[in-house]
Amino acid sequence: MIIGNFNTIGEFTEIKSDSHIFHNSSIGAIPQDKKFGGERSKLIIGKRTIVREFVTLNRGTKATGKTVIGDDVLIMTGVHVAHDCVIGNNVILVNLVALGGHVEIDDWAILGGASNVHQFCKIGKHCMLAANSKIVQDVPPFILAGRHPVEYTGINTLGLKRRGFSQEERTAIKKAYRYYFRSDLNASDSLKTIKNEFKGDKNINEILSFIKNSNRGII
Repeated sequence: MIIGNFNTIGEFTEIKSDSHIFHNSSIGAIPQDKKFGGERSKLIIGKRTIVREFVTLNRGTKATGKTVIGDDVLIMTGVHVAHDCVIGNNVILVNLVALGGHVEIDDWAILGGASNVHQFCKIGKHCMLAANSKIVQDVPPFILAGRHPVEYTGINTLGLKRRGFSQEERTAIKKAYRYYFRSDLNASDSLKTIKNEFKGDKNINEILSFIKNSNRGII
């Protein structure tokens, strides 16, 4: 673990092995939440995670008790991660990304520079979001998203290929999202069609589960 100069490291911060925190960051400070009452809470940073300059990572509140950042995460300059966020493994947060409280980001997601994520939003695995994205609803797994307002622009073909997804897997994911985002079917009917056509497909099941459990709605 390497800690740079001029950082502020909170008392209740747990940083695991081989992580590198560059200078001038605030790590594990109390949350920017008026409901915070001084309760004991944590910030947990996983293994081999890199935190660049001028980053603010807040600890949790009594709602969950912790903010969690996974292994092999890259957090670039000027990023803010608010209280009670959960960030998975191998996530990249590009310069000036800002996450509201209780945001969840699954493994391998990449958020483009200066993107903002509304509190309680969820971003699925292997997503890639364009720079300056304004996320106010949930982003399902395996996709590219961008434009204003943010919308589905395709699946993350290159990222999935790099991570070992076969041509057959990528084709199924693309076809499922074509039903959901590009067909004349309403959301309910498209989900039924996807469920019936791709029975037993683990990636499609993950998509269906994500959409079913969304609280803020899908982009």
